[in-house]
Amino acid sequence: MQVGLVSDIHGNRVALEAVLEDMPAVDELLCAGDVVGYNPWPAECVAELRERGVPTVMGNHDAAVVEGTAFQFNSMARAGVEHARAELADDQLEWLESLPTERLECDGRVKLVHGHPDDPKRYSRYTYPREFSPGMLDDEDVLVLGHTHVQGVEQSTEGIVVNPGSVGQPRDGDPRAAYAVVDLEALTVETHRVEYDIEAVQDAVREAGLPERIGQRLARGK
Repeated sequence: MQVGLVSDIHGNRVALEAVLEDMPAVDELLCAGDVVGYNPWPAECVAELRERGVPTVMGNHDAAVVEGTAFQFNSMARAGVEHARAELADDQLEWLESLPTERLECDGRVKLVHGHPDDPKRYSRYTYPREFSPGMLDDEDVLVLGHTHVQGVEQSTEGIVVNPGSVGQPRDGDPRAAYAVVDLEALTVETHRVEYDIEAVQDAVREAGLPERIGQRLARGK
């Protein structure tokens, strides 16, 4: 069984389209949260995941949009949340609100969280690939994290801990959109990167009246 993994789309429709076009055929597609925030197309990204029926967990930006709690964010993040609240239809907000903070998929073999499995609601806890360990696994074979926007994998005899990286705003120095594919039969994972039209996103950021730094950082992957 082939499982595609995405995370931290952050309203970047252009990057999401590039990822979905590049991704090999998979039996299931899963999302580790933060569908919205930062970039100009929150409604389109929510619509894409809903249309595909993608099992998704709630990220901190998703939660901020639902709860109106962007006051603790920096100016870029706050602007993205406010933009999403203005753009999303009521049923899309209800979908975001319905997202759990963790979920088991693929007959319990894959666990999805946004932050850390020990405290999935504590979004202030960032877990980078250097911190991945078999001890983070419970009964699942694969633990999928997001939140840091840094792609990484830790594989052991106990299973796999993976962050597929960020679709819409990578922060690991590589500006290409990130995703991963897990083979549950072989219990292996492949990470992928794909180029997309960053300039088109930068133009859309300006047209939407969002802070220009949101677009500028995309070119640096930071």
